[in-house]
Amino acid sequence: MRFCMVSTFYPPYHFGGDATYVRALSRALVSLGHEVDIVHCEDAYRTGSYTQNTPELIEEDGIKVHRLKSRFGILSPLYTQQTGRPGFKYLTLKNILKQNFDVVNFHNISLMGGPAVLSLSNAPVTLYTLHEHWLLCPTHIFWKNNAQACDKPQCIRCLIRSGIPPQLWRYTGLIKRSLRYVDTLLAPSQFTAEKHRQAGIANNIQVLPLFSTLNPEQKIPVDSTVSIPFVKQPFIYVGRITASKGIVVLLDIFSRLPDINLHVVGDGDLLVRLKREYAGFKNIQFIGAVNQSELIQMYQNAKALILPSLAPETFGLTIVEAFACGTPALVRSAGGSRDIVDTTGGGFVYQTDDELISRVKQLNADSELCLLLGEKARKGFDSFYTEEKHLNAYLTIVDKIKNSKLQ
Repeated sequence: MRFCMVSTFYPPYHFGGDATYVRALSRALVSLGHEVDIVHCEDAYRTGSYTQNTPELIEEDGIKVHRLKSRFGILSPLYTQQTGRPGFKYLTLKNILKQNFDVVNFHNISLMGGPAVLSLSNAPVTLYTLHEHWLLCPTHIFWKNNAQACDKPQCIRCLIRSGIPPQLWRYTGLIKRSLRYVDTLLAPSQFTAEKHRQAGIANNIQVLPLFSTLNPEQKIPVDSTVSIPFVKQPFIYVGRITASKGIVVLLDIFSRLPDINLHVVGDGDLLVRLKREYAGFKNIQFIGAVNQSELIQMYQNAKALILPSLAPETFGLTIVEAFACGTPALVRSAGGSRDIVDTTGGGFVYQTDDELISRVKQLNADSELCLLLGEKARKGFDSFYTEEKHLNAYLTIVDKIKNSKLQ
């Protein structure tokens, strides 16, 4: 079959797990003999990038990538943000999507074409994967006033305080009209599915958990350029260094635990400031972004992954990555991320900072408990979050949609 993935971001022009998943899914489909095209907006990366460095392109393993770059630069994604429509990208997207694809899978489309891009699919099967809460929240993540998790909708005030231009098209019915062109919405967690149902999104929603491609047997490359300090079994944070992820609270906690080590892996808008503020704490190490092999090494050497998100997660891909490496997780109860721990028993879910401190001290002192939870984590990964299980479920959904239209 021919697949087309439509996503605002795609490696190396990306910031988070949605683009990583799109690449992993695409590579997996190609490995089974399918053809995959990727369409993404390079200009969108420029609007949110806090670095001026040009990412290094990578081998695409048989995937055909269309990297859209307009002569209007960042005005193209900004037009889409304000209108909910493809704008300057319309003709290019239309010409690509009118090709003979069997499946078009939309992912993060916030700056790729907005809701209106959904109408451009001519494929027999049209899917939309809910990587974020963008259909429900203009900040994507229910992060209110750029300061706290959303407690009640005050969207215009929130956008102004967050420095985001208000999106008046959200009050026109464009989202519901555009969703008519989608056969199925794929939600990474039950929490995300229910959140959209409660908001009145009546389309067919199916839960399809994401998967990890980390291979614990993979060798560490000899030419690694990232210096990883050796610390015996630290705790580890992996993700964007940004306020909604709870990293500020996490660092404050470990600043009060000088005998327990924390490795912070990732990049983000707060990285420079936080590195400066916590430079004097020897138990806290900022690693920056690392490649896959180095990430495996760090997971395997860690006592546990900590995911302290304050805003509700749609899933929590780093938890599954840790589980693939036999590493348990401590997860704040915020959205769909707790589903993974509740399903497998591969860690603990916590509600308060004091509860996290207690669990950190407990795991730091009890190696046997870490081992037991790590075993549950790995078994849970094998049972629910492998590439094979994900692909089987994904292709089953595709086949059911195709067959239902033939009847």
